Amino acid sequence: MLIGGRSGVGKSTVGWEVSVLLQAARVAHCLVEGDNLDQAFPAPPGDPHRARLTEANLAAIWRNYAALGYRRLIYTNTVSILEPDLIARAMGGTPRITSVLLTADDATARHRLGLREIGSQLDAHLTRSATMARHLDADAPSSVVRIPTDGRSVTDIARDVIAATAWSTRPPPHDGLRLEY
Repeated sequence: MLIGGRSGVGKSTVGWEVSVLLQAARVAHCLVEGDNLDQAFPAPPGDPHRARLTEANLAAIWRNYAALGYRRLIYTNTVSILEPDLIARAMGGTPRITSVLLTADDATARHRLGLREIGSQLDAHLTRSATMARHLDADAPSSVVRIPTDGRSVTDIARDVIAATAWSTRPPPHDGLRLEY
């Protein structure tokens, strides 16, 4: 599952809530916050957007999860929905990928970013967020599930995200982990 969207839309928060709801339903999964996979300065030589770094780090993390039997990944990152091939390569094989674009209007994103960004980056995040919202809206494939977040609870949004995958009702694609109470 890929959860994408502009800064301030709630990707990380929704990802964590999806995880909590899946835990309650006893659905085995793992959660990876994509922003943490490329936090290196300066960018590696020949990789100015850090895409190769992201892919290599995700592949290493996924290899560990897969070795333990996990088959479901929740991956949050702004542009993840535009990069399903990168995610598929990192995971190996031919994973079934569901892409979800969380949306929010400028006022909602501004409010949320104002609560989160208490350092020197608020203005930069607001500018990038508005630019990215337009980019994602224009370039997201029609297969991407769009879920509005304005004025909604995190739990309701997370339920819509899970409904897009039907993970809570389908058996795992492989034996997966057997969870015991």
